Amino acid sequence: MNYYVYILTNTHKTVLYTGITNDLIRRVYEHKHHLDRKSFTAQYNVENLVYYEVTTNPEAAIAREKQIKGWNRARKDKLIESKNPNWIDLYENIL
Repeated sequence: MNYYVYILTNTHKTVLYTGITNDLIRRVYEHKHHLDRKSFTAQYNVENLVYYEVTTNPEAAIAREKQIKGWNRARKDKLIESKNPNWIDLYENIL
């Protein structure tokens, strides 16, 4: 089974959200459609997938998510730009 660490942002790229899932397509769909209206991502319209990593090790995915969440904004931006310099929404690419 694959596990994904992912980063979402809003249209203006002012908010970042880092998460983990074992089904990236489903999880991003849930964010995009605000299925949990009280969630952080729904409240701040965070729905553009700008970065993701994949691993088969759930412990490694959890550790990586925590690592990225601990970084400052500049370091997260640099990570995103290393694979997605234009910050395009990658959702269509994973379908």
